Amino acid sequence: MRVKNMLHFTENHRYCVFREFGLSSLDERMLSSAYQPMVGAFAISLYHLLFQHVRADQIGYSGMEQQRKLFLTLGIDPSEKGRSFLMEQTSKLEAVGLLQTSRVYVPETDEYTYEYELSPPLSPGEFFRTQHLTLLLRDRIGKFAVLALRSQLWTEDAPDLGMPAMNKENISVPFYEIFELNTHVIDYELEQALSEVSSGRADQAIVSVPEESKLNYSDIILRFPKESVNRRHVEHLRFDTEQLGIINYVVHKYSLGVQDVCRLLDEDGVFNQQGEVILDRLQQLASQTFRQGKKRKEEQSIHAAKVVNLRQVAQSEPSDELPVEHVVEMEYYLEVPPQFATKCDIHQYNMMLRNEPYLRLLQTFFPGSVPDNLIDIFEKVDLSYKLPAEVINVLIHYLMTMLVTGSDQRINRNFVEAIASNMLLKQVYTYEKAVQYIRDQAKIKGNKEKTGAGERTSKPSRPRSYQQQTRSKPEIPIVQDTGNTDVVSEEELEEMIRFAEEMQAKRTTFS
Repeated sequence: MRVKNMLHFTENHRYCVFREFGLSSLDERMLSSAYQPMVGAFAISLYHLLFQHVRADQIGYSGMEQQRKLFLTLGIDPSEKGRSFLMEQTSKLEAVGLLQTSRVYVPETDEYTYEYELSPPLSPGEFFRTQHLTLLLRDRIGKFAVLALRSQLWTEDAPDLGMPAMNKENISVPFYEIFELNTHVIDYELEQALSEVSSGRADQAIVSVPEESKLNYSDIILRFPKESVNRRHVEHLRFDTEQLGIINYVVHKYSLGVQDVCRLLDEDGVFNQQGEVILDRLQQLASQTFRQGKKRKEEQSIHAAKVVNLRQVAQSEPSDELPVEHVVEMEYYLEVPPQFATKCDIHQYNMMLRNEPYLRLLQTFFPGSVPDNLIDIFEKVDLSYKLPAEVINVLIHYLMTMLVTGSDQRINRNFVEAIASNMLLKQVYTYEKAVQYIRDQAKIKGNKEKTGAGERTSKPSRPRSYQQQTRSKPEIPIVQDTGNTDVVSEEELEEMIRFAEEMQAKRTTFS
């Protein structure tokens, strides 16, 4: 039991017990002979006390009680020392798999309630097949006592039937050879009653595995920080099932956990002024979280694959057998690039593509040293995309051929990963399929080039003035002479001269 604040676990807090099994004589013997030496007599007494909270002929939940009943019945002082002792005993039962403790927050009373879920003891076969329990029991009572206990829990060996075990035949009759069910009639009342009986426990199971099921309000509010500004909006989710459904939609879409949801709901801009969830903002944050997690998993898988490969190389013993070479059929031959024209013929080149590792092939294309960025790109294609070596070799041939033919496309990470993902989508896992794939890509590219050339020849050529496009100054309209020469009279001319003189006098006055 992990409780950081001792004030959250007192004799005043309420609790209930849940169990869905009964104890047989064999179970009682396992508790006294196997489990009691490991956890102690007091912890087993606590287990029996919790078991008796539900009637022996029933299963399910007990009534809500105050934990003062546990303290008084067990004779524990309800002090800090007594609480620590009770927590220690429950922790021992939890460690050996007999108890599971859950804490439920009740918003109405702002307090915690506790649920103690009991589990049955393991059968002798399962117990002695569990290594950590067997080793713990050995440390407590010794090796020979463990062997003696194991021999006491088993009967004598099977009697000799006079025939080997391989001649054993199962002649049991299956269910449907004896019984016949009326499946044409559907009893809706019975199905509804059975679902109502099991729905109470099914809802509680969601809390224990929130990553695999739909989240409810208690999952979020228990882990949401109390000092957050969005705390009041999250508390309203308890009565707003529609908003909670939106959150569950995002959780299912991006495979988020409870901690991720609480962190996203604590971000700014997730809720509007009315306290409603902004779906676009939440999806944007969830997408970023999903991509970051995916990137971390890819990096971890690459490093783990490197470690596994190194260990396999270190543990592999040298073998005298020669590696098997796969033959390439003539119809799947690829042309030799110009840089290999003087080094090998078409047969040798295709055998190299089919059988050599991709690192060796890269070294043949780069005699000096292979660039590190290319090694990283194809290493990710190998370890993350899990493409076979011969398919990666065909991909390298395709990329190098594009460079030789003068294509404008550069070999970068995004371009290579796009081709690799397209190969995965089309299930290109063999050498033959890879060759057919690059041939189809070459045909598509050739058809596009022909179509583009035809369009260019069909359109008339038009000279373009690039100088006009690069002019930065705007064009200023110029007043043109329209040819209309109006005759000005002497009086108008004198008026114009007088107005000009007045303007000149005012200018000199201000200056």
